[in-house]
Amino acid sequence: MTSQIIPVEPFDFVIFGGTGDLSERKLLPALYYRQSQFSEPTRIIGASRAKLSDAEFQDFARKAIVEHVKESDIREEDLKRFLERLSYVSVDAISGDGFSKLKKAMGNGDTIRAFYLAVAPSLFGEISHKLKENGLVTAKSRIVVEKPIGRDLASARALNDQIAADFGEHQIFRIDHYLGKETVQNLMALRFGNMLYEPLWNSAHIDHVQITVAETVGLEDRVTYYDKAGALRDMVQNHMLQLLCLVAMEAPSSMDANAVRDEKLKVLQALKRINGAEAPKSTVRGQYRAGASAGGAVKGYLDELGNPDSTTETFVAIKADIANWRWAGVPFYLRTGKRLASRVSEIVIEFKAIPHSIFGDNAGRIQPNQLVIRLQPDEGVKQWIMSKDPGPGGMRLRQIALDMSFAATFQERNPDAYERLIMDVIRGNQTLFMRRDEVEAAWKWIDPIFNAWADSRQEVQGYTAGTWGPSASIALIERDGRTWHES
Repeated sequence: MTSQIIPVEPFDFVIFGGTGDLSERKLLPALYYRQSQFSEPTRIIGASRAKLSDAEFQDFARKAIVEHVKESDIREEDLKRFLERLSYVSVDAISGDGFSKLKKAMGNGDTIRAFYLAVAPSLFGEISHKLKENGLVTAKSRIVVEKPIGRDLASARALNDQIAADFGEHQIFRIDHYLGKETVQNLMALRFGNMLYEPLWNSAHIDHVQITVAETVGLEDRVTYYDKAGALRDMVQNHMLQLLCLVAMEAPSSMDANAVRDEKLKVLQALKRINGAEAPKSTVRGQYRAGASAGGAVKGYLDELGNPDSTTETFVAIKADIANWRWAGVPFYLRTGKRLASRVSEIVIEFKAIPHSIFGDNAGRIQPNQLVIRLQPDEGVKQWIMSKDPGPGGMRLRQIALDMSFAATFQERNPDAYERLIMDVIRGNQTLFMRRDEVEAAWKWIDPIFNAWADSRQEVQGYTAGTWGPSASIALIERDGRTWHES
């Protein structure tokens, strides 16, 4: 089975922060993989403050491809053709130096222009304004911005206002790479492409939902950013709430971008606010201490940071409720953190237990059915069901998995999320990108949690690196008679 290649119109792709980490690890490799979809003439232009020639930027890109693309996927003739598309312009977002050179390099044609801002959010507004002031924004222009969109509702609105002064909402692509993952998109196919699940997708049949995004790494190279953000801003406000929306949304009228995003917005608006006395009962804040990870000893967060007074959370667990008819009484348990026991991102839909067992005590315990959607690693879907244990001697039941592995089923390379999302930008398809009101609705739910933590002085609880977080996160779910799913 091979993927269908659907060409896109010719385009100019400008990467602000072209020599940075995101460009090296994700953007350039993604563009290399997708070049079979390019039409001519398509150009890729790197832009940053560094003083580089075209040849030096091409050398940077070659090293990025060799380092981050599977060796068997690199063909010298393909790489040569890719590098020939690359050029470079030195641009300073603050002073405005170089924007006139960028305009000259791009010319006055009617080609699609995608400006990817792989830079600090503090520069989004400056770059947006400079593009407009220098006549670089055309009817076919798009601007792509990475998270975080603000630090709270007020700053998110201010940032959105800055960009909206220069680009129309239909031109703004707020990217969340989690939404580009094949398994995340497959959630839509599972729900709305199969009669099997959707009739059961409600409070009458589902007991609860768990969403876990666990990392084994610590701060790595994100020290400055992470200590100002923390797990709630870094993961929950965007990635995890977007996953929650896809699980909980009503069926859109079509796959039109606004039809999908309208339904996601309704979920965010229906989330019950967590504030005041609710926060200590419904949220857990954690911070990792020294322990073991990846077979070796690792430092605690404060030691890695070099600041013994930081109260930034590296772990968050939340019990969330959606106040609508479909989900009333069904808790959504969210859990994310660094230096946890294993690297895994998954969604667990646990159905209600059967009302009565006909099999007797000797059959063993009948476990509730679970649908487990694994986002990473080993992307796939498992449906856990009860089955008879083979052999004579009576009816003994055990839980087994109907297992669909993406790698085994489709037997082809699983594309990186950025590959899909970049091509959607070029096509002007905003389905997998956040609309302004979505971003602001998410902050409206997140801000009260921060305020409640501050007002109640809810302490950050230590947990040993290499475990599943603070003991309080276990209590959060187990006092409801449930338990975290651990693959």
